[in-house]
Amino acid sequence: MLDSIENIQAEIVEEFAFFEDWMQRYEHMISLGKSLPLIAPDYKNEDHLIKGCQSKVWVHAALEDNKLVFTADSDAIITKGIIAILIRAFSNQKPADILEAKTDFIDQIGLKEHLSATRANGLLSMIKQIKLYAVAYQTQVKEE
Repeated sequence: MLDSIENIQAEIVEEFAFFEDWMQRYEHMISLGKSLPLIAPDYKNEDHLIKGCQSKVWVHAALEDNKLVFTADSDAIITKGIIAILIRAFSNQKPADILEAKTDFIDQIGLKEHLSATRANGLLSMIKQIKLYAVAYQTQVKEE
């Protein structure tokens, strides 16, 4: 049984609370970005590019065993860390669970308040795209 989105988000909040200042948190985000499951080169195209991001961010979703599995990449190191956090929270989850999930863990780790306005908008665009994938794939989920 995989962890629920809420449990994963709580883990992320706990992890970030461990760091005393924002430089350490940024470093942690960068290291998370380096461990991001990379998107296949075929998906680094216009169709998978997130609109509204200052840097380039590509996100791909596939339905595997009724769960959405995300891969992503970005040309900016901080942005790569941000999408890594989102993918960790939402990948391998059922579309319906993704749609119902709250995203207040982002506020709890203080991410939004430490991002520039354009990066904060990009963050919202990434969340919106993940939720749009969930809407798109929800109809393909097989009843158990």
